[in-house]
Amino acid sequence: MIHLKTPLKRGDIEHLTAGEFIYLSGTVVTGRDSAHQRALEEKRFPVNLEDGVLFHSGPIAKKTANGWDIVAIGPTTSSRMNSMAEEFMDRFGVKVVIGKGGMNPEIFRGRGIYLAMTGGCAALGARSVKKVKEVHWLDLGMAEAVWVLKVEKLGPLLVGIDYEGNSLYPS
Repeated sequence: MIHLKTPLKRGDIEHLTAGEFIYLSGTVVTGRDSAHQRALEEKRFPVNLEDGVLFHSGPIAKKTANGWDIVAIGPTTSSRMNSMAEEFMDRFGVKVVIGKGGMNPEIFRGRGIYLAMTGGCAALGARSVKKVKEVHWLDLGMAEAVWVLKVEKLGPLLVGIDYEGNSLYPS
């Protein structure tokens, strides 16, 4: 099993091949449809994503005296972001996208990789979240907000699309 830690440079991911499983530790940032749209319209994202990981997820969180706790976090369907993904990755420097259902493999060729997470495992995903570091754009709603998370051994995650654009998903 491969273990990766963020931030992830090209050299950390370009050798991975579609079909391999990994675990991921470090900082992961969530972003769904509304966050993508706002970021591209405003030409800014609330956190630095350079060499980062973008998780297509809408976590369920609860407010505590010490901040936030993630109750559940699982992937959302990534193909909804296909039309925005290339510009988003280029503009903000994202190297890894986590989601479910796959995306257009051409988006990732020479740019990054797509990691698939099994849907329906949001309670398991929450166990990997060690801390909510920040939350932005809560005005979009809890699911659409941008959550900056410290994770430990998030996974297993399947390399669904590798750096060469090889994909496990049918075209």
